[in-house]
Amino acid sequence: MSEKTGPTRPDRYIQPSILMSLLGGESYGYEMLQQISEYGFIKGDAPPGMIYRHLRQMEEDQLVQSRWEGEGAGPARRVYAITPAGREELEAWVDYMGRQAKALSDFVARFKKAADQ
Repeated sequence: MSEKTGPTRPDRYIQPSILMSLLGGESYGYEMLQQISEYGFIKGDAPPGMIYRHLRQMEEDQLVQSRWEGEGAGPARRVYAITPAGREELEAWVDYMGRQAKALSDFVARFKKAADQ
């Protein structure tokens, strides 16, 4: 497969991935980085700068909220939570992804049918 095949923007699904990682409860950046790589949208590790840039923008858009947590040993860290608006945004992403998945599945089925003839 050519390097040009497939999506050209690996960060396209970072926003829904962040929201999905927060669906189960509060989290901090490093923890989210680990979860996001499990979703399969980014090859290898997600660059920390990219996730924090998205988190800042999502906080401005009121999709997530954050607070500083300074309990325990070590430096304080910013903890993020999904907001009601973030849940709505995630639902919209999931609807979109469902439609895309169906379109892709239909395309593959059509190809297989044509290739078998």
